[in-house]
Amino acid sequence: MKISYNWLKQFINTDWDAEKTGELLTDLGLEIEGIETYESVKGGLKGIVIGEVLTCQQHPNADRLKITTVNIGGDKPLQIVCGAPNVAAGQKVPVATIGTTLYTAEGEAWKIKKGKIRGEESHGMICAEDELGLGESHDGIMVLDADTKVGTLASELFKIENDDVFEIGLTPNRADAMSHYGVARDLKAGLLQKEISLELITPSVSSYHVDARALKIDVDVKDYEKAPRYCGVTISGLKVETSPAWLQHRLKSIGLSPINNLVDITNYVLHELGQPLHAFDADKITERKIIVKTCEAGTKFTTLDGVERELHEEDLMICDANKPMCIAGVFGGIDSGVTEHTTRIFLESAYFNPVSVRKTAKRHGLNTDSSFRFERGIDPNLTEYALKRAALLILEIAGGEITSDIVDAYPKKIKDFEVRLSFDNAKKLIGEEIPKETIKSILSSLDIKVNNVTETGLGLTVPAYRNDVQREADIIEEILRVYGYNNIATTTKLNASISNSSRFEDYKLQNIIGNQLASQGFFEIMSNSLTTPKYVELSEDLNADHNVKMLNPLSNDLEVMRQSLLFSGLEAVAHNINRKRDDLKLFEFGKTYHQYSETREEYKHLSLFVTGNKTEERWNAAASPSDFFYLKGSVEVILERLGLTKLKSAPIKSDVFSEGMSFSIGKKKMVDFGLVKKSVLKHFGINQNVLFADFNWNNVIEMAQHNKIKFKAIPKYPEVKRDFALLLDNHVTFEEIHTIAKQTEKQLLKNVNLFDVYEGKNLPSGKKSYAVSFILQDDNKTLNDKQIDKIMSKLQANFESKLGAELR
Repeated sequence: MKISYNWLKQFINTDWDAEKTGELLTDLGLEIEGIETYESVKGGLKGIVIGEVLTCQQHPNADRLKITTVNIGGDKPLQIVCGAPNVAAGQKVPVATIGTTLYTAEGEAWKIKKGKIRGEESHGMICAEDELGLGESHDGIMVLDADTKVGTLASELFKIENDDVFEIGLTPNRADAMSHYGVARDLKAGLLQKEISLELITPSVSSYHVDARALKIDVDVKDYEKAPRYCGVTISGLKVETSPAWLQHRLKSIGLSPINNLVDITNYVLHELGQPLHAFDADKITERKIIVKTCEAGTKFTTLDGVERELHEEDLMICDANKPMCIAGVFGGIDSGVTEHTTRIFLESAYFNPVSVRKTAKRHGLNTDSSFRFERGIDPNLTEYALKRAALLILEIAGGEITSDIVDAYPKKIKDFEVRLSFDNAKKLIGEEIPKETIKSILSSLDIKVNNVTETGLGLTVPAYRNDVQREADIIEEILRVYGYNNIATTTKLNASISNSSRFEDYKLQNIIGNQLASQGFFEIMSNSLTTPKYVELSEDLNADHNVKMLNPLSNDLEVMRQSLLFSGLEAVAHNINRKRDDLKLFEFGKTYHQYSETREEYKHLSLFVTGNKTEERWNAAASPSDFFYLKGSVEVILERLGLTKLKSAPIKSDVFSEGMSFSIGKKKMVDFGLVKKSVLKHFGINQNVLFADFNWNNVIEMAQHNKIKFKAIPKYPEVKRDFALLLDNHVTFEEIHTIAKQTEKQLLKNVNLFDVYEGKNLPSGKKSYAVSFILQDDNKTLNDKQIDKIMSKLQANFESKLGAELR
């Protein structure tokens, strides 16, 4: 938000420089992100002085040039070569001296230098309007009044506006500071704490009166919940034209482009007082009637930007007897606004429900100065005052007369907030005791009324426009920000409590696994928990009745809470693939949300997404595509890192996988993983395989807590490796081989590994070959051949008897 310092000084007459004022505003919670310089004329006419042409003679070497001598109030006149056809002796003219920087119409800078033009020296430049930025004329030099004093600075003569503009990073809760008046109110309170007492100057509306009751427009508010207060008045006999310079400068300084005097005044009052206004062309209001209501869903309405929009049934509209004219608090319509032909207006000033305006603005993708303020909550008691202020400015600038009484539809007054402040609680939260008189002074300076005072606290009334100050803690925060955080002494003693913390807390396990996945080349993603209800249609495992629906959804695509991390993850995968990032390894810690008949439940998950190549192509190795076994390895490593090794595997039973597997411990499912179905991927426009793993993180945390850390010494004795090449039936799995091997030798067999699989010619039909390695080790001694051969014989015998295996 931009705040003009010159404008601010109209409310509070301070002589502080802008930088010092900015520091105080930052201390008050209105953080100044930067201070810009505004000049009504670029360059500020620095180096331009008023001179008098003493002599003017023809240039000896050029027909279109003149040699002049110009007195600018210095020791001696300057010789200046000038090519303007209207230059003559006796004229008072603006002169750019040596070193002056001028600007082209495009904003490019160029400097006046001493030089020779066709052999004659020139020590400056006599300027035209466009060269100074004071107009567009370039027919000749600018000739000033004869009584203009020589040596006068052009910046003083032409009253150049120089201003400092604050860029305030306004937090959403500070709706009270969304205007120059609101910022001045805070500045007054801050200065008071520095023992500088200044009056807050407010524009007078005492001269407001009705000139003639000649144009009455009736107002009918159908929905007071969405429009608690609605004011309006008619003004006739207006002349729409360009705004005066002072008004244009005020708007330009904060980044607004002037349009015409009526629209500029409504914008001026909005940024002056924080009250949005809207002017309707009264001759375009059919039957002289304003109706504040909602319209039927699907009603077409064209806004000022020329875009035809389809209205929602909850959009509050300002209508006449036949048609909608404006989206209340958001944007005007193209057919009811002020034009150069407008002579009569209905001027609106209202308080609209913040939630209603916010929903409407979001639905239509609109963000205007008006909606920005209405969404955060303006002052409902400023509505009529701002209307009178704007009406008086219109009479002053655009002429005309007030032709109706003010309509003020305000059936239920918005109440101020009653809050009780305890001095003890203030001391506890602030950290030190602030004098009671200082507290009362601060609160009074913020328009917070002190109703009663006791030994223990204060009874307070907070004005309705401070909708962020409704609790005792809010009051204490107000006291502290005005008193000054820097004025609170820093303690020299630091007290800390030591609390018991389990090493199995969720965030600790997430950090462990997150770091491990990152070291494997995975990237963490964070997806929105809000999603579209259409995703439940992609899986029979999900139920639309279990959707947790939002009461005030921002859009149809963010209407429910997600029941699965799969679809939000696939959105991220599709987003990256569409930007030529085909090789992805992603993970996300998140929650799913479910609505059941009597309760709502949320569950923690860890999801993995793998697609494309798992390794990049290099000079010494080809690219290696990701496959099911790569994902399986990543899943097993995660569980192993948490000590979850006694896993039971089973085929997947989810309809989002074309093939997959699940791991469980007892009756607790740890993870489902596999290859996502093509039909699901097609919905997201993904044309390559995607592998997905979904960990039930609640179960993982629960089972991880049952593991006890065991320590043992590193074996001193060597391990022995033996291999079998087994001829097996096709239906035999490695898991069966692993189980039989472990049952055969429980003490010395340390590891079983499948390192080669062969299926093809030279093998009997229905057979396959597994090459399996066995690691044997005794922790207490070196194994001899006799022991090793005995174990291998047992393994061979069991494989033959239980699996029908043959050694190749």
